[in-house]
Amino acid sequence: MAARSRSKSVKGVPYEARVYLNNQVLIPASLVRSLGLQEARMARVTLEYEGQELTIDVRLLKTRHTDSRQFTIPKSARDRYGIVPGATVKVIKIEALR
Repeated sequence: MAARSRSKSVKGVPYEARVYLNNQVLIPASLVRSLGLQEARMARVTLEYEGQELTIDVRLLKTRHTDSRQFTIPKSARDRYGIVPGATVKVIKIEALR
């Protein structure tokens, strides 16, 4: 049986994350807990990509068994800033909206 992969612990922002093929970005469970986002459904996220800063309102997608969250970068933002799957974005700020 293969060893289970553990993600690195992220305690705060800013942090760097990869954009998945489905245009989603992961917020690790350790960061969700440290920012108190466990019950949040919506968030305002500020990203930096290639020196450009953008702020988007996103729906936080929840996994069944962990505190980690994912959000999808809207198509309008991806097109405007040239963000493609596999790119690395810097998450500068995350604040719960509700």
